[in-house]
Amino acid sequence: MTLPFEKHEYLDRIDRVKRAMENEGIEVLISADPANMNYLTGYDGWSFYVPQVVVTALAEPEPIWIGRGIDANGARVTTFLGDSSIYGYSDDYVQKRDCHAMDFVADVLRERGLASKRIGVEMDAYYYSAAGHAALQQGLPNATFLNGHWVVRWVRNVKSDMEIQYMKQAGRLMELVMQVGVAHISAGVRQCDAAAAIYQAQISGMGDFGGDYTAICPMLPTGVGTSTPHLTWSDETFREGEATILELAAARCHYHSPLARTVFLGTPPDHIADCAKGAVEALETVLDVIKPGVTCEEIVQVWKKVVAKYGIEKDSRMGYSIGCAYPPDWGEHTLSLRLGDKTVLQPNMTIHVMPGIWYDNWGVEISEAIRITDDGCECLANVARDLFVKE
Repeated sequence: MTLPFEKHEYLDRIDRVKRAMENEGIEVLISADPANMNYLTGYDGWSFYVPQVVVTALAEPEPIWIGRGIDANGARVTTFLGDSSIYGYSDDYVQKRDCHAMDFVADVLRERGLASKRIGVEMDAYYYSAAGHAALQQGLPNATFLNGHWVVRWVRNVKSDMEIQYMKQAGRLMELVMQVGVAHISAGVRQCDAAAAIYQAQISGMGDFGGDYTAICPMLPTGVGTSTPHLTWSDETFREGEATILELAAARCHYHSPLARTVFLGTPPDHIADCAKGAVEALETVLDVIKPGVTCEEIVQVWKKVVAKYGIEKDSRMGYSIGCAYPPDWGEHTLSLRLGDKTVLQPNMTIHVMPGIWYDNWGVEISEAIRITDDGCECLANVARDLFVKE
């Protein structure tokens, strides 16, 4: 199996992560986030429902993969690691009350002489459980545990040229996915049939390349459901006189390009049309402002000035970093476009500028996934930026 990146790129990532570890006083980093595991080694398997980690140690020449025994060959197939860096635990550790797979991880760290180090763990990762942490602490009583949750994430924040290439391919695929999604929003069409067509487009791809599963399933809130962003679909039909929000993504080698658009069946009421107009004007204004050196909160301040003319209010953040991702989220959990975030934008950062607007019984979403360039930004997908009205 051909890895999506050359070995030298993985080695460069590991070197940068090790420098970040040293800055945090971490000697051993245990990564449980599957996106971080993929970033460091290439590992790619739907095995994150059981404990699995990649261990990066300052004293080790390459990372160590530790996971379920039946997945160890997956590590041999999808990573550049040698056999001495791959450990599989037996099914005796799988979902039992009297032991935990992190007991095995502790055994490996003792075997490698890492049991008394300053160990960083990803405390807020979806796949790092309280039970797993307790097992590690019990198994490694001489270690000092630190929160290393942001170490790999912030290294990932600036993308390589090859990562950008995959995200641009995902953007091309996103154009098709949104076209298919909008085409299937029609009165009398079942929501589940629209979702099925979207999945088909996401995975079938463009002919010269296919698509991966996305970290979030297609979100299709409709009618009063547009008042909240994270609803999916049912087997009910779309109805005349209602809006539907499509918040979708496409992915290549797990690199995501998300996008949101709003469709209205019939003549939209003035409050929805005006909100969409203000949202587009504000989005286009901030896209003209975004460039290296600008901070996240400065973008929000610009956006707020524009939407204030339309009486639009928004309490939630209006964007976040994106890149390599696994379920349940395509965000990188680093920078956010919100007041107080003073992160300075750099070239090859990638962001979902997602200023969704939700009120008590309706909402509008019109977003763009972007790459920061040397002197501005570029959209990953080219889709009409407007409220889609289908009479």
